[in-house]
Amino acid sequence: MAEQNTPLPISSSKPPEFAPEQQQLFRDVLRILAEHRIPFAVSGAFALHEHTGIWRNTKDLDVFMPAEHVPQSMQTLQSHGLEIEVCDPVWLCKARIKEYFVDVISGMSNAVIRVDESWIQRAFDSEVFGIPVKVLAPEELIASKIFVAFRERFDGADIAHIVYAAGNNMDWRRLLTLAGEHSSMLLWSLVFFQYVYPGSNAVPKMVWDELLAKFHSDIENPDPKATFRGTLLDEKMFAIDVAEWNLPNPLAEYRKNVEAHNENFIVEPAA
Repeated sequence: MAEQNTPLPISSSKPPEFAPEQQQLFRDVLRILAEHRIPFAVSGAFALHEHTGIWRNTKDLDVFMPAEHVPQSMQTLQSHGLEIEVCDPVWLCKARIKEYFVDVISGMSNAVIRVDESWIQRAFDSEVFGIPVKVLAPEELIASKIFVAFRERFDGADIAHIVYAAGNNMDWRRLLTLAGEHSSMLLWSLVFFQYVYPGSNAVPKMVWDELLAKFHSDIENPDPKATFRGTLLDEKMFAIDVAEWNLPNPLAEYRKNVEAHNENFIVEPAA
């Protein structure tokens, strides 16, 4: 019952209020990473605001970077007195002071989408709390959200807002490339967008044509070797498929591959 009394995030043009110590943590992390020339881009609520004008209450700052730069960033932040936590070597570390923290993210939790140098190179020049930074471009921001479709959290509204606000200026070929073999997830997100904004022409016809043609082909000519993919969306909601129906678990396979790739990169910093 306690969860039902927790306020849900509400979209607004009003910026969230951050405690002074929290703001200082955010500034310090951004300044330290920039001074040490560690490539990163700000994502999350700050990137959403950059591209849509929407603010949402947030408890943290999301910093995206390629996995190979995470060890240096963790060691550097730790050397400046911040507490470091490796939450998941596949994608997430934290730098914190007391209850305040910054998430350092190198990919999505299902290990399908991974940050690489191109994400940072394509990021927009901006400013967060007075610190010059790169902020994720809308294409990468959408790519980071297409698999966020859990029972507890769904980023479809964020994607719809980004497309509505920035779609006419986006590099749609880049977004199609980022979605890759998971283009049906992008199609799903865009169908959701079109339902919300039926009068919008923000999605080019060529995008609809390409995605729908592939979808139609998949329906007309299903691949008998194609495997179950439910756990890539939510391993809890699709647990029965793996545990009781004996279907393969693609989440475990994706994560295993990324863990092997990251084993020399993301390690617990020395105490």
